[in-house]
Amino acid sequence: DISGNVTTLEGHGSAVLSVAWSPDGKSIVSAGFDNTVRIWDAANGESLQTLVGHGDRVQKVAWSPNGKRIASSSGDGTLRIWDAASGGSVQSLGGHTNYVVAAAYSPDGRLMASSSYDKTTRIWDATSGHSLQILKGHTGIVFSVAWSPDSKRLVTGSNDDTLRIWDATTGESMQTLKGHGNSVFGVAWSPDGKRIVSGARDQTIRLWDPVSGESVQSLEAYGSFVFAVAWSPDGTRIVSGSYDDTLRIWDAATGESLQTLEGHGGAVRSVAWSPDGQRIVSGSYDKT
Repeated sequence: DISGNVTTLEGHGSAVLSVAWSPDGKSIVSAGFDNTVRIWDAANGESLQTLVGHGDRVQKVAWSPNGKRIASSSGDGTLRIWDAASGGSVQSLGGHTNYVVAAAYSPDGRLMASSSYDKTTRIWDATSGHSLQILKGHTGIVFSVAWSPDSKRLVTGSNDDTLRIWDATTGESMQTLKGHGNSVFGVAWSPDGKRIVSGARDQTIRLWDPVSGESVQSLEAYGSFVFAVAWSPDGTRIVSGSYDDTLRIWDAATGESLQTLEGHGGAVRSVAWSPDGQRIVSGSYDKT
């Protein structure tokens, strides 16, 4: 159970669109409408650093698996890499022709992926910043991207109402997952690689078999858009964030709703589980 103990991280001047834990669980990174990336002390909620450089809202932040780098995607069309210790900007990767909405490091740390309003997903060399692949196939904005645990595949969610699974090496589209009735906002791969979870504008959460491409479960206890989904590190639970200002925790096996977390005064745009599975961080339109 996630206890009722809440620390509120305040400092962003506008909506918080993305949150992520450092691999060691000691820090949290967040980003939002105020064009900044912020690093926080996860123990006491203190603001440690503000990373400035993006020229538009920051849509997504991701921590490298070794904890040394942070990637951020922005409405300014770039993907930026930051030094997590110094807060310095290391690289700015251009190539997308519109808002870059999502960013994710591969679990092995060698690659990065970004997705955009330009309907494409790009794979980058995490060290050099070179663009390796452009994944084309979605007919709408690609809102979200997540890596398989073995770093060999990607899943993306789009406002064409579908998810797609891609081969990270060849850039080929392997599967199109159909079932949602509206935009797919959030996607996540289970820690064991056997399931994908998605959250959508159609007010449902779906679980998918990445091999068959079949929808194996639909969680329909929401009366509101589902913006974000994340697996617990042990794969037994899923947390979701919604337009109704709440988070929900679900049993990944049964699809049962276990807990509703209330407190935000605005839509919950991003959720992330701490590496030890004991805590959850959430980012909201209420600026916290």
